[in-house]
Amino acid sequence: MKRVCFLLKVRPDRLDEYRERHRAVWPDMLSALRDTGWHNYSLFLRDDGLLVGYLETDDFDAALEGMARTDVNARWQTEMAPFFEDLDGHPDEGMTTLAEVFHLD
Repeated sequence: MKRVCFLLKVRPDRLDEYRERHRAVWPDMLSALRDTGWHNYSLFLRDDGLLVGYLETDDFDAALEGMARTDVNARWQTEMAPFFEDLDGHPDEGMTTLAEVFHLD
């Protein structure tokens, strides 16, 4: 499995609502993520809005493409887009991925 880490920036005035939305992610969204190869997926949110995402997948591009083909992802991304700063389009299209420089197994 490949480990993937990405960054996004949540608007500071929307942090509480962003957290609340992720306490109740739609069941069909959770199923779509699992079905398209997103494993061990976590989001971490700093108080200034920095969002760090982590997941494991066999093929990140294929996982993104698989989600892009689902109706639930289109709905979720449209609803979540207003939460982010400096974003043109959907959040899953604006992720900045980070290069892994160390891993302790």
